[in-house]
This record gives sequence, C-alpha cells and structure tokens, in this order.
Amino acid sequence: MGQTITEKIFSQHCGREVYANEIIECDIDMVIGNDITTPLSIRAFENSKAKALAKPDNFCIVMDHFIPAKDIASANQARISRDFAKKHQLKYFFDERDMGIEHALLPEKGLVVSGDVIIGADSHTCTHGALGAFSTGMGSADLAYAMITGKNWFKIPESIKVVFVGVLPDKIYGKDLILEVIRQIGVDGALYRSLEFCGEAIENLSMDDRFSLCNMAIEAGAKNGIIAPDSVTKAFLAQVEKDNKSLRAAPRFFQSDTNAHYVKEIVIDVSKMEPMVAYPFLPSNGKTISQAVRDNLKIDQAFIGSCTNGRLSDLKIASEVLKNKKIHQDVRLIVTPGTQKIYKQALEKGYIDILLEAGALISNPTCGACLGGYMGILGDNERCISTTNRNFIGRMGSRSSEVYLANSAVVAQSAILGKIADPREP
Repeated sequence: MGQTITEKIFSQHCGREVYANEIIECDIDMVIGNDITTPLSIRAFENSKAKALAKPDNFCIVMDHFIPAKDIASANQARISRDFAKKHQLKYFFDERDMGIEHALLPEKGLVVSGDVIIGADSHTCTHGALGAFSTGMGSADLAYAMITGKNWFKIPESIKVVFVGVLPDKIYGKDLILEVIRQIGVDGALYRSLEFCGEAIENLSMDDRFSLCNMAIEAGAKNGIIAPDSVTKAFLAQVEKDNKSLRAAPRFFQSDTNAHYVKEIVIDVSKMEPMVAYPFLPSNGKTISQAVRDNLKIDQAFIGSCTNGRLSDLKIASEVLKNKKIHQDVRLIVTPGTQKIYKQALEKGYIDILLEAGALISNPTCGACLGGYMGILGDNERCISTTNRNFIGRMGSRSSEVYLANSAVVAQSAILGKIADPREP
C-alpha cells in the first residue's frame, strides 16, 4: 500500500510502516519553545521532578513574542526561560542579541531540516513543513512531555492533496495560494488532517513563499502542512549549511507514493487567480483584490511582518512598491523583519532605506503586533491591512477593530493610497 510523505516520515521514526489514523509514539527531532508558552512547560517539567532534558540538543527556546519586554509581567515571564536555559546550559537559546521570530529563525539557523518530526507550543509550527518535515503545534504540557522523554504521541493524520496547476501571475505569492485554499475549504476543512501541497506552481515557488503557504495550514484546521523536498529545498538547505558551517542533522528526503491514499484532492488553477484579501473575521473570508478595491476600504494601519510574511522577499516586494513613494498621511506603516539577519540583509540591499524614506516604521523582530501584544495595537474602530495570519475579533487590539489579511505587495500599495489597493495598478 502506498504512503504519503507524512506517513513515510513517521514510518522512518517508528522503524516500521505506519499509516493514517494509527496512534504512535516516536522520537522528536526538534522541540520549540517561546517566551509565552515555555514557562508553563518549564513548570510541568520541574513538577515532574525531571533533572535533565532527555535531548538537550533537540530543544530550543526562542524569545520572540514580547521581547524586548513590554512591561513588568513580560519581563518576569522572560526571566523564567532565561533562568532555565542557563541552568541547563541550553545550546539553542535565542534572546535579544540573536533574536528572531521562531518560525523564521530556526530554518535560517539550520535547526530544522527535511524529514524531521518537529513540535512547538505555537500553532504556526506547521511552517516548517515547507522543508518536507512533519511539523505541528502542541500544548505546553505536550512540550513538557517531550522535554522529559524526547518523544511524543501522535495520531497520524489523513492527507488532503492540494494541487496547484498553471503559472503564477504577477503579484501572486504563497500567501494568496493559502488564502484561496482556506476560502475554498473553510477554517475547519482540513481538521486534524495533513495538507500536502504539490503541482507545477509549487515547483516554481520560492522557499519564502513555501514557508508562508505551510504557515497558514493551521488556519484551515490542518494538523500540518507539507511540501515534498525538491531542488529548491535542497538549494536552500545547502545555503543554510554554508552560512552556519553545518546543519543540526542530515536531511532525509521523502516523497509520497503515486498510489498513496488521500481523503480528498483539490485542484487550483493559479493562472486565473488575483491577489487575495481575507476580510474580517476569519481567514476563510477571502475576496479578490478587485472586490476589495470596489469596496473602497480605507485603512488606518498597514503591517508587514510576522512568521507568515516577515522574510527578506517580503521586504523586497514592499520596497519595490514603495520606492520613490510616500505612505498616505492617515496611515501608519509598521514593518517587522523576521530575524536580525533578515534585517541586516535588508539594510545591505537598501530595502530599509526605501521603506524609511516612504515613511515606514521599522521594528525589531517580534510577534508582538500579530497577536495584539505590542508594537502595533489597533484602537477602537481602526482598520488594518496586514501580512499576518489571523484576523479574528480583537486579534490585533480593540474588539471593534478590523484586520484584513493580504500579501506584502497589497499591504504596501494600500499604505500609499490609504485604502486597500491593487498592487498591479500603477
């Protein structure tokens, strides 16, 4: 019987063939914590009387939500992780001096690779499926179990095959592809299933766009999003290995069998797509940019960043739109590079200068604005066009505010015109 890539990854980790709906326990290759959820895991770890991490080199903590600390509570919260990292001499602990949003930082550091099983106490851990890994979010107690045992329990998900055919038009990116998927199947259309992305359009998609695509699999209810590794993946990993002198582990490359079982197959012709905008208050409330322009939606804030779209290509896209332009006088444009390295590269390439000249505010790498924590809170009745991944009621601030999700080009163009705008128009 044929296997999907997700089933093959678990089979390799279990030492036997396993299939969807089986409940298994297997080793974890990377456990990811952050400053918000890890203190709960640390408490559970210490209450268990465990003395040491089962696999200290397969555990990392990234301080990325409220760093630098926004208040006394967040400072005290951060100290719990700092003290734990020091006590256990944690090899992979990333704080202010080498900061980044966890799902941008780990691939950049070579700490997650193809064929891994990865968990994190953050729902967007599914981002790393872009590398051809099984990666999913879990709760803080699940994280503690992995810290203690080096393993975790899984029900192997059934798979939905999403085939993107055709050639991507101008100004269509990974963000648009996933917004279209979610529009079609809804926020629970892939509940506890694997979304496996493939097709001609995926083969020609950059790694940055693949990360963006897999990042939002959770917004369709999926357990994980995944893309089979190919030449693009291997080139990315080779560059990461060169930059870091090594990868955490040797990649393992898996492909789904031609006779693998899928519960559903979805085919999307990207050549007919427009840039997408997800209206409040669900990522599934997708509209075309043409519809959004007709609706004449004035904005108060534009945001470019997050684990979905805070990568170098996003800053490049935004700078190309904003070059020799000024943002609208009634708009605040906030740009958050995903990592310090991305920030530095954007400086070297001149993107930051262009963004600053246009009137943007550049923040440090942080998840703060995305979850309504800090660095971009929305006030009553304010409207934001954002590259983030969620637009629930109150997601970025006031419960009467509105968040519209879109790609970086749409956000940049909207910042110029003061309303949601089409980046394909001059």
